[in-house]
Amino acid sequence: MFRRFKPKEDIATFGQLKTSKLREVRSFFKDSAGINEEILDVVLPKSESIKVAKCHGHINLLVVGNYPRFFQTRDGPYLPTLRVLHRYPELLPHMQVDRGAIKHILSGSDIMCRGLTSPGAKMEDVPAGTYVAIHAEGKEHAVGIGITTLSTEDIRAKNSGVGIQLLHHLGDALWTTTDLS
Repeated sequence: MFRRFKPKEDIATFGQLKTSKLREVRSFFKDSAGINEEILDVVLPKSESIKVAKCHGHINLLVVGNYPRFFQTRDGPYLPTLRVLHRYPELLPHMQVDRGAIKHILSGSDIMCRGLTSPGAKMEDVPAGTYVAIHAEGKEHAVGIGITTLSTEDIRAKNSGVGIQLLHHLGDALWTTTDLS
């Protein structure tokens, strides 16, 4: 998704985030992930100016202090960037792939079911359509963020095809973008 993202070319407009939208984003993380107010006040401060960068390809970025903190694709929820997720890993459920999947994830490939069911892989029980943090065997931090295409029960039963669609990964253009000033 962010393979060819170039901030100077792909950002169409900058605008101020509406208070109602900020409440919606904060309630999503409080309700779905059980994140407490203290963490949300650091990640999405109410007192600081939060901008929305509308990009080509139906992508929105929440920008706090010139740094992208959250992204949204189409009309989905706002998801943390990997930089935020490394600091606060409890924002999304964890899925762990085996070592063999690392090079494929870093090149932008979706995660296959076999990479999630082989030795060294671990899955939290989640339904299809859940946004997850993708971890790799032997690594401390997440290597990507994706959305499950099947429930974990179906991934175990089917054990073939795409299990997680990759949205953002280490080394993509969103990861390398640190300042949008």
